Amino acid sequence: MLNLERNGRLPHASPISRPPSRQKGVVLLIALIVLVAMTLAGIALVRSVDTTNVIAGNMAFGQAATQSGDAGVETAFSWLATTNTANVAALYNDDATNGYAANGNNAANNPAAGQSWDAYWVQTLAARARTLPTDAAGNTVSYVIDRLCGFAGPPTGGASCTTSPVVGAATGGSEEAGEIQISGQSSVYYRITSRIAGPRNTVSYVQAIISM
Repeated sequence: MLNLERNGRLPHASPISRPPSRQKGVVLLIALIVLVAMTLAGIALVRSVDTTNVIAGNMAFGQAATQSGDAGVETAFSWLATTNTANVAALYNDDATNGYAANGNNAANNPAAGQSWDAYWVQTLAARARTLPTDAAGNTVSYVIDRLCGFAGPPTGGASCTTSPVVGAATGGSEEAGEIQISGQSSVYYRITSRIAGPRNTVSYVQAIISM
């Protein structure tokens, strides 16, 4: 017989406890996969940022180097202008001390087919290039000047120079209008090439064509 409690009620049956289910580790595996994926994504992002910073830095150095090249162009132009005024005959022949060649149209004063300007500079032009002091940004500017003539000598004496064309002007407004030649001294062209060597092995070139 069942024993009754003092209050006359049957005792409550205790709930049957179930054994804990076994953990299969699926959630842990998924978490590890997600963690690995996030780690790889983070590494890729860091590398991308680093690469972008390097590219931006190189572009900045290249821009600074190009701007520094103006110093070489200005220095060369100043020498040309002074020499052209004081003693123009000095421009008829080479002047290696000032980086000047009177026959810049000659094949010897231009890169060969397939040769880069930097290779041509290192192998040929560096011997007569004039170098300016290194500026505050760490850029070293060198320059050469080439008269765009095939040979040395006066421009009108068979030097085969590249000169400004003779200008023609129309006269009158009818169908019989003709053309007259405007007399004037033909200008000779000069090419100034500046090479800038800067930080991080930056190398840049600036060229300018002027006439006098």
